[in-house]
Order: sequence, then C-alpha cells, then structure tokens
Amino acid sequence: MSERFTTTQIQRLIELNAGEDREKLEFESTEERNRNYKIIEGALVKEHKEKIKKLLEKDRRPLSLQIIRNLESWLFEEGFTQVVTPTMISSSMLEKMTITKDHPLTNQVFWIDSKKCLRPMLAPNLYEVMRDLYKVSKDTVRIFEWGSCFRKESQGAEHMNEFTMLNFVELAGVGEGCQMERLKSLAISAMKAIGIEDYELVTEKSEVYGETLDIVSGELELASGAYGPHFLDSKWGVFEPWVGIGFGIERIAMKLGQYETIKRVGRSTTFLDGSPLSL
Repeated sequence: MSERFTTTQIQRLIELNAGEDREKLEFESTEERNRNYKIIEGALVKEHKEKIKKLLEKDRRPLSLQIIRNLESWLFEEGFTQVVTPTMISSSMLEKMTITKDHPLTNQVFWIDSKKCLRPMLAPNLYEVMRDLYKVSKDTVRIFEWGSCFRKESQGAEHMNEFTMLNFVELAGVGEGCQMERLKSLAISAMKAIGIEDYELVTEKSEVYGETLDIVSGELELASGAYGPHFLDSKWGVFEPWVGIGFGIERIAMKLGQYETIKRVGRSTTFLDGSPLSL
C-alpha cells in the first residue's frame, strides 16, 4: 500500500507553495515518505529564506507594491492625477450604487454603524471627485486611486476580506460611442506596464455597471472596466462620457508570482511577498 504525505505535511507544503505535483506524491513506505518530505521542505525553506533576503537587501518593495508603482508610472505618463479618498463611506453612497439594505451585497459590507461602512469598492468616492473636478476644470478629468477595500468574501484561494484595488477613470476624454475602444486601448497599455502578456479581454454584463470589459488570465479575473453614461451617472451628477478600470492588485501579484492562494500576497503578518515568515 502506497504512502502519501500526512495532513500536517501537506499543510506545511502548501504554506511553502510547493505545488500540487509535490503534494500528491506517493511513496512505498513511511520512511521514504518522511525522508522525501524533509528534502522537499528543506529545499523550499532555503528558497524562501533567499527570497526574503533578496527583498530585504535589494528589492526593498514587495511584488504587490511594485505592481502599483508600475501602474502609477504609466498613469502619470498618460496624464492621470492621483487622489486619496476616505476608507469609510456612507450608506447613502452605497445606495447610489444600487446597493440598498435589501441588496444581497449589503451582507458583504463591513458596517461600522447604521450609516457608515468600510468601502467595498473605490467607485463611490471617485464618482464624487471626478464630478467636482470637472465642475472646476471644465475639461477632461483623469484621476486614479489605490487603497484597501473590504468585503465579507468566501475566503477562497482568490478572495480576502481586505484587498487592494487600483482604479482609474477618465471623464469627458472620449466621445459618445468610442468608450469601449478607448477602454480596450487603456487595458492593453496597462497590461504592458504590468508585464503580463497571456490575458484576454472579455465583455460581460454587470449588475451594477451594465456592460463591463474584464481582463482575464486563465481562470483569474485581474481587472474589470466599465464606461458611461449609464443609469448610475445621474445619481452622482455625472453626464459626460467616461471610462474606467479597476485592478485587483493581489490577484495580479498572485498571477505574476505564480502563487496558488491570494493570501500570500495580501496584507499580512504571516506572509511577506509570497514567503511565509515561519521558516
């Protein structure tokens, strides 16, 4: 009867990002299994220690923050301005996004009290900022923001309760009927800046945004774009054509780092830049 790694051994190998091919190995005896486990575990620990040392002595910045930096550099070149908005938003702002008390998404929101919550998305604040900037400038508005968003997610391999989004939006920069073309152009340029080539642009229907343009790599959605005018705009006092894309930073890091779970690249005291700190 063949031997396989124990539950404890498998959990450790998963923590070390061993990969399914190693986790499912079979052995002729317990001794052979344990001997191979020590070899694999030791090699992975050494690999992660070297990676952490490289981060501390050379890179200085985790992959997720490098992705943000690359996107920032590209956005500045494209004429976008960075903004910073509150992490707490009002229930009325969610209602403008059609997320009312009866909406299923309400149960995913982290409520502080009956009128305030931690933002589940960046869009509400960006709606307000781009509207007011347009009133001031009377010209094209290009802005972006990155920061934490919060949702009571399923906590699967691709979800976390706290995650990082980078959203950009361009208001009054493209004529009616040309939004999707502009959206695709920006998506392609953004992915080039990030350094990902194996992706596709997929048009989907969205409950909140109507038609969206998703950036998908394999089975992983990396970003989602939308455009207006659409039915939400009038609630915010926005009447000009616009386009925007929101990037899931940890998902992109998960893709670039070839990690099996998103928690490795999220905000954590357990992992740093994909490596466990319990080495």
